[in-house]
Amino acid sequence: MSESQKKFDVVVIGGGPGGYVAAIKASQTGKTVCLIEKGHLGGTCLNVGCIPTKTLLANANVLEQVLAAQEFGITTGPVSFDFAKMKERKDSVVEKIRTSLEGLIQSNRIVIIRGQAEFLSPHGIKVKGIDNLVIRAEKTIIATGSVPLDIPAFPCDHKQIFNSSSILELKELPKTIAIVGGGYIGSEFASLYAEFGVKVIILEALPSIISLQGKAVSEALTRAFVKKGIQIQTGVMVTGIEKRDHGLTIQLKDKPPVTADIALICIGRTVNSTHLGLEKAGVLTTDRGAIVVNERMETNVPGIYAIGDVTGKFMLAHVASHQGIIAAENATGKNTTMHYNAVPAVIFTTPEIATVGMTQEEAEASGRKISIGKFPFQALGKSIATRSTDGFSQIISDKTTGEILGAQAVGHDAATLIAEMGLAITNELTVDCISETIHAHPTVAEAWLEAALLAEDSPIHFPPRIKQ
Repeated sequence: MSESQKKFDVVVIGGGPGGYVAAIKASQTGKTVCLIEKGHLGGTCLNVGCIPTKTLLANANVLEQVLAAQEFGITTGPVSFDFAKMKERKDSVVEKIRTSLEGLIQSNRIVIIRGQAEFLSPHGIKVKGIDNLVIRAEKTIIATGSVPLDIPAFPCDHKQIFNSSSILELKELPKTIAIVGGGYIGSEFASLYAEFGVKVIILEALPSIISLQGKAVSEALTRAFVKKGIQIQTGVMVTGIEKRDHGLTIQLKDKPPVTADIALICIGRTVNSTHLGLEKAGVLTTDRGAIVVNERMETNVPGIYAIGDVTGKFMLAHVASHQGIIAAENATGKNTTMHYNAVPAVIFTTPEIATVGMTQEEAEASGRKISIGKFPFQALGKSIATRSTDGFSQIISDKTTGEILGAQAVGHDAATLIAEMGLAITNELTVDCISETIHAHPTVAEAWLEAALLAEDSPIHFPPRIKQ
């Protein structure tokens, strides 16, 4: 074999949270592994997604706490902030984690190859870029992710019209921002910019924002946003965006136009499966380009697996990581399957939102008789003490068996709280498993205990339901 050719037991294409986890898992079995990445290691999540946005949101949360300091008996004097320095901090956090990640990958004896991968055959892959070679792959795991969806009617110029990646490069805050799309990405940015005093306008085509999270959660966030001064227009269709000397005019179908300094397009993401030569490998995709996989994360071609956003299932970093483990185990001789009944989802707005399992609407649609236990944080001692009374915890269970079907949390630390319910649903626990577990006091986690008691119709720290 010539110097321009190499052979590996497992080849992973894409170094995001799915790809690098898969590579590490495969390497732990003693297999020879390479990881092909054309851009920065860490993928969307680390470079233009989860980490940079949460870093900026952490800045906003600190600002919120400082501005509320007087309520805690703390005098601060005038408060100001430097958004450009916040952006610099965001960049440094990303760079630090990226460097650490590369060291982690190399410590697992994984060969990192830089370039664009393209299948030549089911077992042959050509790489072109910083590294140029042909790889012989016994098993391949595709983890190429997704990119923001661009609309031809109003394409992003990344100067006035941004997508969720390019807006992270802003160094100055606009006075007004119009966000097209009220899903979880649009809502997070709306929350972020509102905290910094920017006038925010959300334009959503559906009847409500974050509709996938269920009515109770959507209504709670809508109330919080309206209270913060965020304008929400639902049921509207953006038909075009006109650039002016100073700002933009957003045209709406059958409604008056909206003006703003800049616009952020958050209408979804599209899978990144082009230019991979999938047809040469015989790998099937859907009409939207998503790679078709079974519960073992294997494609229609034996030995080729796909994970993460490119499968079009759940576009969440933690799902990609878990899929990566499943694919790597199957690629190295085990037989494991993926399940999606307990996928947690978090929206880092203020207030935070976290869900897992079924929403109330989904549980009702399944034909089950359900019980709902919903406990408000305003009745929780720890929340009152920390000035974090907005929100609630909610458990949805099967009224007959008691099995926990879903859970939602809205409010401070919801992202951390949801882990308990994820564990419960994964292990098919019942409501009494929660109510019989001693929860430390005073903690926010007691909200699950109280919600479970409400689901059992035996509340302790909440008035009993009036029986007819």
